[in-house]
Amino acid sequence: MPRQVLLIEDEPNIIEAISFILSRDGWQVRSHAGGAGAMEAVRTRRPDLIILDVMLPDRSGFEILGDIRADPDLGATPVLMLTARGQRKDRDMAERAGASRFMTKPFSNGEMLEAVRALAGGPDAAS
Repeated sequence: MPRQVLLIEDEPNIIEAISFILSRDGWQVRSHAGGAGAMEAVRTRRPDLIILDVMLPDRSGFEILGDIRADPDLGATPVLMLTARGQRKDRDMAERAGASRFMTKPFSNGEMLEAVRALAGGPDAAS
C-alpha cells in the first residue's frame, strides 16, 4: 500500500507539481485547497506526511500546525511547511510551531523528494 501525503496548498500549479513529483516516486497524494476544513481533512485521511503551506485562505498554516501538534492522535505526524517567504523569522516561527522541516518556494523536484523521503522514510518504508 502506497504511503500517503496530504498536501494543504491553495495554488493549483504547486499542487500539480508536487502531486506529479511524489506520485512518480510511489506516493499517494491527496490535496486540500485552503485553511477551512484542513483539520477535518487531516483527521479523515490520516496521512503519513503533511505538506502545509504557510499562507492559506481562511487560516494560516501556523494555526493548522498548532492544531495538528495539539492533537494526541496526529501530533507526531511529520509536517513539511512551505512558504514563498524565506525570511529567517518565518523559519523560526515554523520551528517554534513544531514544523518537522521548512522549505521555501520555488523548490526543485530533487529538494522536494529529498525532504519527503527524509521525513517519512520513502514510499516503501515500513509504517
